[in-house]
Amino acid sequence: MKKILLLTFVFISALIARDITPEKEIKMQGNVMDMTIKGNLLYVGTNEGTLDVYDMENEKFIEKVQLKKIHDFMDDLMNPKVYSVDIIGAKKLLLAEGEKGARELYINENNTTTKVISGEAKLMMQKAKFIDKTHVFLGLLSNEIVLYDLKTKKSLYLIQLSQSKFSDFALNEDKTEAVIACESGINYLVNVKDGKVIKELKGGNKDNVFKVSFKNGKVSAAGQDRIGAVYNVNSDDIQMFHAPFLIYATGLSSDASLAAYAFGIDNEIAIFNLSNNAKVYNLKGQKSTLNSIIFYDKETLYSGSDDKFIMKWSLK
Repeated sequence: MKKILLLTFVFISALIARDITPEKEIKMQGNVMDMTIKGNLLYVGTNEGTLDVYDMENEKFIEKVQLKKIHDFMDDLMNPKVYSVDIIGAKKLLLAEGEKGARELYINENNTTTKVISGEAKLMMQKAKFIDKTHVFLGLLSNEIVLYDLKTKKSLYLIQLSQSKFSDFALNEDKTEAVIACESGINYLVNVKDGKVIKELKGGNKDNVFKVSFKNGKVSAAGQDRIGAVYNVNSDDIQMFHAPFLIYATGLSSDASLAAYAFGIDNEIAIFNLSNNAKVYNLKGQKSTLNSIIFYDKETLYSGSDDKFIMKWSLK
């Protein structure tokens, strides 16, 4: 199918966008590094070595996992940054900073935290997500992907996608496919089972893609080149949204009808209706550079940034 570029310009779409301020501000003890949602619970990794569990329905924290302090390069004790978090059943996954800049992977279950991959493995892991209860998908700084078997404690494969630096990955709903973003602007759609590249999603971004979201057959990409791109993985269609500043974060609604992007130097979030490319909401009030945007449902989303505040937004 012929590729179609659908361009939406800020000055046009801004005419109909509705300004929204946060419905709730959630203060953390540490800066937000990563967030994920399962059911009615929000799981947050922080730079204070914690995974905090927040009940979104009752609006309160219900659990905290605290990792032990580590030594930095000056041999001083500090809390490790928790770069990536995930949950499956009773198992919580934490990818964290290790001794003197290393990376380590932990699983917390039944109030016990176990180190799965130590810093001695010398894997510069950037992101980790469960595939199932016995397998974890890893993205490395070297733009290598790994499928790790928790039972055998071995990598089933380690594949380098390119020489470009890794930025982010996102899984589809059944965790059979992943999209990997890197500094080249190319996004690699891969089969999780064997790590083989299915196709390259490219043409939207020409520079580093900071974040990706993968929902309902579509991938949104947040670009350093100030372009938010949406790829349809089943066709060659691309939708492109031009921002006035670098786009650090993005998120898709579960049905991929709405795409959210960090949009502007004031850390605003722009939400586009993908059926007509219109900018429909402009979310104002984030305090720092955005790193996470997650839809809870089509009318509610949460955003995290490089500070201690998570914002809850209502589109009603």
